[in-house]
Amino acid sequence: MKTFARALCGAVSMIAVTAAAPALAEPKAEVLHYWTSGGEAKAVQALQEAFAARGGEWVDAPVAGGGGDAQAAVLRARVLAGDPPAAVQIKGPNIQEWAEAGALGDLTAVATAQDWDKVLPEAIQNIVKYEGKYVAVPVNVHRVDWIWANPEVLAKVGAEVPTSWEEFNETADKLQATGIIPLAHGGQPWQDATVFETVVLGIGGTDFYRKALVELDMDALGSDTMVAVFDQMRKMRGYVDPDFPGRDWNLATAMVMRGEAAMQIMGDWAKGEFAAAGKVPGVDYVCASTPSDNGYLLNSDSFAMFNVSGDDNVEGQAVLAELILGTEFQETFNLFKGSIPARTDVPRAEFDDCAIKSMDDMVAAAEGGTLLGSMAHEIAQAGAVRGAFIDVATAHFNSDMSSQDAVDQLVKAIKLAQ
Repeated sequence: MKTFARALCGAVSMIAVTAAAPALAEPKAEVLHYWTSGGEAKAVQALQEAFAARGGEWVDAPVAGGGGDAQAAVLRARVLAGDPPAAVQIKGPNIQEWAEAGALGDLTAVATAQDWDKVLPEAIQNIVKYEGKYVAVPVNVHRVDWIWANPEVLAKVGAEVPTSWEEFNETADKLQATGIIPLAHGGQPWQDATVFETVVLGIGGTDFYRKALVELDMDALGSDTMVAVFDQMRKMRGYVDPDFPGRDWNLATAMVMRGEAAMQIMGDWAKGEFAAAGKVPGVDYVCASTPSDNGYLLNSDSFAMFNVSGDDNVEGQAVLAELILGTEFQETFNLFKGSIPARTDVPRAEFDDCAIKSMDDMVAAAEGGTLLGSMAHEIAQAGAVRGAFIDVATAHFNSDMSSQDAVDQLVKAIKLAQ
C-alpha cells in the first residue's frame, strides 16, 4: 500500500484541496463503504437518514465482498482517475498512507468546533490524524482480546473464565478430559493471527506487544518471550477440534452457544451472534478479556475524507464528519454493530454489560497507556508487514514447526516485509 500511495502523489496533486465552504452550499457526499449486510447496513441507513435530515444528498457507493479488498481496488482506480469519493471507509495505517500521498482533506475546523480532542482517546486520535490534523473520523471501537464462554459448560469442570494463561491451560485440560472441546476456533489465517496477538499481549505484556508488533523491534521479535508465545500457541492448537480448518468465525461462536465448546477468542463482533440467537450476557454467555496486564487491543473503523472539489461536496464532508462523531450516531451505529463508541461520553443506558465493560476497560487502558492497535485487524500494521505476521503465525499453528523455528522465520519475514 505504501508504494502505491506514494505513487499517487502526482495524481492527487491535481485534485482540488478542500477549503471552507460557503454557508449556502447544499451538502452532498458520495460515500464508498463495504457495510452491506446485517446490522452494518442498518447503521449506514441510519447515517443516510441523518444526513438527509440536514438537507444532504447522499450518494451511496457500496462495494461488497473481500473484507474491504474489493473496495480498495475501486478506490485506487477512482483516485488515479482524479475522481475520488468524498468519504471512504478505511482504517489503520491505510489512512496514514493516503494522507502521505496528499489525497486526504483537513477536518480541523469540524474537529475544533466539536472538541474531538476532548472526547477521543489519544490512541484513536493517532489513527485518524496525520501531522497533527484530523483527516478521518472514527466510527467505532471493536475490542479484539475477548474470551466468549459458555458458563454452563465451564461449570461442568468447576471452572470460570480463566484469568491467566496457566489457568487457561489447566481449565482446557480438564475440559478435554471430559470430552468437551476447550476452544472453538476457525482455521483461517486471520483467526490464527487474532489468537496469536492476544497471546503476545498476555505472555509478553503491553510493553512487549508494543515493541514486537507495533515498533517491530528485532530483539523483541527474536526473544525468548516470543518463543514462549509460540509455546502457548502450540498448546492452543491442541485445544481445538480436528474439524477446525476453514471454519468461519461465526460457526465457531455457534459451537460455544450450543455447548459443544467452552470458549472462543474473538473480537466483540461475536456478540452479535449471541444477540441474534436471543442469548443474554451474564446468563447464557460470559464475556471476559483474554489474560493480560490490563491491555486492550482495538480495531476501529473510520471514514477518511478525500480531497474533492465543489462547495457542495466540501460542505457534505463537514456535515458527515459532524454526524459520524456525534453522540446520537455513535450510539445508534454501535448498538447495531456490537462495538462501542469511539468517543468516551456517549450515554450508556442502551448498551449491554459486555459493552459497558469494554467502555470502562478502554478508558482505563487509555489512561494507563495500554490501549493498543490490533495487528491482525490492520490497526497496528497493514500490508506486507501484517501479512508476514499472519503467514508465520498460521504456518506454525497448522504444522509441527518448533517455537524457535517460528521465531527465526518471524524475524526474517518482518525484515523482508519492511
